[in-house]
Amino acid sequence: MNKDLDQLKAVIIAEIDQRRKQLGKLSQHIHANPELGFGEVKAASWLTGYLKENGFSITEGTGGLPTAFSADYGQGKPVIAVLAEYDALPKLGHACGHNLIATGAVGAGIAVRKAINHFGGSIRVIGTPGEEIQGGKAIMAERGAFDGMDIAMMVHPGVDNTVTTQALACQTVDVEFFGKAAHAAAFPEEGINALEAMLLSFAAIDSLRQHIKVSARIHGIITDGGEAANIVPAHSAGTFMVRAEDSPYLEELKQRVLNCFISAATATGARLEYRWGKVKYAPMRNNLTLARLFRQNMQSLGRKVRPPRTSHAFGSTDMGNVSQLLPCIHPFVAIAPEEVLVHSPQFAAAAASEAGIKGALDAAKALAMTVADLVASPEIVSNIKNEFGRKR
Repeated sequence: MNKDLDQLKAVIIAEIDQRRKQLGKLSQHIHANPELGFGEVKAASWLTGYLKENGFSITEGTGGLPTAFSADYGQGKPVIAVLAEYDALPKLGHACGHNLIATGAVGAGIAVRKAINHFGGSIRVIGTPGEEIQGGKAIMAERGAFDGMDIAMMVHPGVDNTVTTQALACQTVDVEFFGKAAHAAAFPEEGINALEAMLLSFAAIDSLRQHIKVSARIHGIITDGGEAANIVPAHSAGTFMVRAEDSPYLEELKQRVLNCFISAATATGARLEYRWGKVKYAPMRNNLTLARLFRQNMQSLGRKVRPPRTSHAFGSTDMGNVSQLLPCIHPFVAIAPEEVLVHSPQFAAAAASEAGIKGALDAAKALAMTVADLVASPEIVSNIKNEFGRKR
């Protein structure tokens, strides 16, 4: 047992406890001022300001995204990244608890400085905007923002404590049908109903759902359904998301979904236009060696960590794109009862509660202690990288 490491972990816990008021205030500021993806100007400013006050070197606009940032402390290898998210949801605010993710990441980075000073290595807090819709990390990954890093971690609030997560590959498609307007009562035969094409598409997708893998997901909304009930709709539009456990099956499923739109256009005579989103969310690759290390630190805080659920997939996260490049984990920390749904007003309230702040502080402690383990043991880092290389 490394006595120096044990002592440093005790220092980490004590420092985060001492900063409880500051970190809680930071979290509440972000929660009370929700900003949508790529518009997180206030959140990015508050986070970088706090990190700069505590000795971090700040680089703004990481990966060409104005509200992204990198905050560095220390020199040399290994370079451990802790990722922060801080974008909100439309109308729901921080119903995904990203204010807590940011707080936990910043708290971890600051608390682990003494371990960096003692053992060497570097800690990098990376601000990653636009996770919810825009896939900020995917864009940053494509632009080399994670090059040169050895390991990356983040912790998401949830309704249970887990150290691994199942996340699906995902891509969005915007669909439009163009028909011909006509009086719906006097001359319906003269019209081409673009809304009917959209409704047929939904019906076809509903039929398709019976014959796809149980973990795959297809869902969408109509964003334009016509102008008035007595006019044959000349235009309809919708946005759909297609998800699968792996990228090859996602590509197969995308074509089958596209066939639903093509058949609807053929049946109605409407013209189809579609655009696949530029960003594709990759599936999450959990590094189990790193996850076991994080589990030990989470359990040392008194949190009961349970195995991940296997009955359903999580959703999608742009952390999956980062996990394709270097060893990563995306644990969850419980801040609400299991009956509370993420992306709900109830979860938004939990993200501003005392339980939410405690979750962020525990996440910061577990992250910082795991970073301390990594900089203290080159052998552990080597084992983590070897697992990543084998599974790649």
